[in-house]
Amino acid sequence: MRSEMLTSILSDLNGTSAEIEASAVISTDGLMIAALLPAGLDEDRVGAMSAAMLSLGERTASELARGELEQVLVKGDEGYILMTHANDESVLTVVAKPNARLGLIFLDVKRAAEAIGKIL
Repeated sequence: MRSEMLTSILSDLNGTSAEIEASAVISTDGLMIAALLPAGLDEDRVGAMSAAMLSLGERTASELARGELEQVLVKGDEGYILMTHANDESVLTVVAKPNARLGLIFLDVKRAAEAIGKIL
């Protein structure tokens, strides 16, 4: 039941914008909880990298006195990866196309993260 609810939230998130290519809910330990990823992405690798990046972002924000981490954004020439906490023990990771309108995606991701946090 819980996994179906999480998958439904991810499906809604992916459906809000054609610019979102993939999304996943990952434990802060790097274990995949729920995911809608294309066939070419390895769930284990996505989970491990997302958890590591968020952890590094938290430490960087703390060490540089930037307050509590809200999100980590990685920009490459092929698109974006956005990671944000859903709750203390989970991460929402979203992969977006290079032409993505980030403002709208940030808003949609925030809403999805809040919904995921309530379920977990």
